[in-house]
Amino acid sequence: MNPMPMRMCIAAACTLLFVTVPVSAQSGATPGALAESLIKLRSEVEQLNNDVELTRLETRTQLAALSAQKAELQAGVNRAELNARKLREDLAKKQAEAASAGVAGDALKPVLMSALQQLRQRIAAGLPFKQAERLAELDELRRQIESGTLATPRAANRLWAFYEDEFRITRENGIYSQTIPLDGAEVLADVAKVGSMMLFFRLSDGRVGMARAGGGDWRFEVLTDPADQKRVLAYFDALGKQIRQGWFELPNALAGGVQ
Repeated sequence: MNPMPMRMCIAAACTLLFVTVPVSAQSGATPGALAESLIKLRSEVEQLNNDVELTRLETRTQLAALSAQKAELQAGVNRAELNARKLREDLAKKQAEAASAGVAGDALKPVLMSALQQLRQRIAAGLPFKQAERLAELDELRRQIESGTLATPRAANRLWAFYEDEFRITRENGIYSQTIPLDGAEVLADVAKVGSMMLFFRLSDGRVGMARAGGGDWRFEVLTDPADQKRVLAYFDALGKQIRQGWFELPNALAGGVQ
């Protein structure tokens, strides 16, 4: 065997050993460290996989929720369209009824105006209880009927409501506040009425009086008789205690009564 090749092989082996050992030493990576690094990498990969699965699950949940919302919105649109169609049908029906009632309304208008005028005259000549307010409401109703801003059937309902209020006034007793003409001035007073027959007043200065009819008109008079004053104050006191029925002795303030 030739000694030269043998020496070359030994030299090459030494060189390989010289090169390999320092590289391993330079890296400083032991088998335990490599295993720990591999475990760490696997853990990170598993965590990323979990994150991907969680994101995928959240996306599917959001898509399902959006689909449910879309279905609900579509159902709402369908209901709105159904309601709109029903409203259009109702409107057409009402318009047809209004057109057919037009002739009847024209015939009813003179009757309403006559009844309104009669009620106005009755209020103007009756007990002076909040007359200005009551007459102003009737005048406004007349204006709406004449201008056509209020349909005749609705005007009839309003006028009937006025009549019902007038019936209620004739039945009720109570204390109210209103402005009355006294000694040439407008004075705020508490008033106590007996249905639509008598009206008494009480001023903040302690004076009391009553409304008396005479000469086709009403006037407010202060009572000077101490006994009459006492009777009126007792009536106010009873109404203030919600005693609206019973025996009350009062001055004669009936329309057409003794002057």
